[in-house]
Amino acid sequence: MSAKAALGVDIGGTKVAIGVVNREGKILAQQRAPMVASGSAEAGLDAVTVAIDSKLSSTTMEIESIGICAPGPLDPTRGIVLNPPNVPCWRNFPLAEKVSAKYRVPVKVDNDANAAALAETLWGSARGFRYVFYATIGTGIGTGIVFDGSIYHGKTGSAGEGGHVSIDYRGPVCACGKLGCIEILAAGPAIGLRARTKIAAEPKRGSLLVSLAGGDVSAVTSETVGRAYAQGDALATEILLDTVDLLAPWLGNIVDLLDPDVIVIGGGVAAMLKPFFEELKRRLPAWCVNPHVSDIPLLMAHYGADAGIAGGAALCYAPQR
Repeated sequence: MSAKAALGVDIGGTKVAIGVVNREGKILAQQRAPMVASGSAEAGLDAVTVAIDSKLSSTTMEIESIGICAPGPLDPTRGIVLNPPNVPCWRNFPLAEKVSAKYRVPVKVDNDANAAALAETLWGSARGFRYVFYATIGTGIGTGIVFDGSIYHGKTGSAGEGGHVSIDYRGPVCACGKLGCIEILAAGPAIGLRARTKIAAEPKRGSLLVSLAGGDVSAVTSETVGRAYAQGDALATEILLDTVDLLAPWLGNIVDLLDPDVIVIGGGVAAMLKPFFEELKRRLPAWCVNPHVSDIPLLMAHYGADAGIAGGAALCYAPQR
């Protein structure tokens, strides 16, 4: 008899990433395929099932369940994708039901940050902790909350939108329509914008950043800042410390609200900020009334670019309550 595993499926606006994951959270095999995000709902579903079929044909393991990280907003209880801006082909689309009907196995659906938080709790950096707050910082900021091994969804499934907690009610307008969300202030695009603004004000200080961007100031991004920081650039260091300044009050609010026993941060920007984790922890007490904030570990996520695959599988393996 073949060994059993789960299939973790990560659906984005341009790709479908799929991996075979065992009960220990190890990704045994994976591949990517293009996603058809515009057009008909069935065309979008076909892109997903073609990718799943390809992976199933290349594995000898018995797939006993499928977990899907899908763009939100969605209803995780019923597995319905509601109205995701990145995948406009799906509106009130019963994704779990459609996939389950085709493959005759249980299917779970949740958003990527919730699922990644669960994967970190089951197998990653948050293993052994009861009250987990997870954040992924990249192009945007997504967050997930796991209490006693279960994702906290709230009444309607919409809980955990920590990236849209405002820290400046006079701040810039976020894509969600609110003012001063941490996402519009501290995610990758904001870091790039802050860099370009500083270069415009002090061109000499930004010479390395501009050089790394091929001589084009408009091409400076958060990735450029990370590369310049790795070379010891003072302006890049200043820009990343500015980001820490913004993350500290946000995380202070999170700690006062949730009282987690661990904070796990992942995503491309998080990898860039890892050298500043201790500085971020040092600043938290000034933004938090919780007297135990300094005791909360601030950890880098275990799963990097594969967080969606691991997260999808985690939806399958988590104890049912």
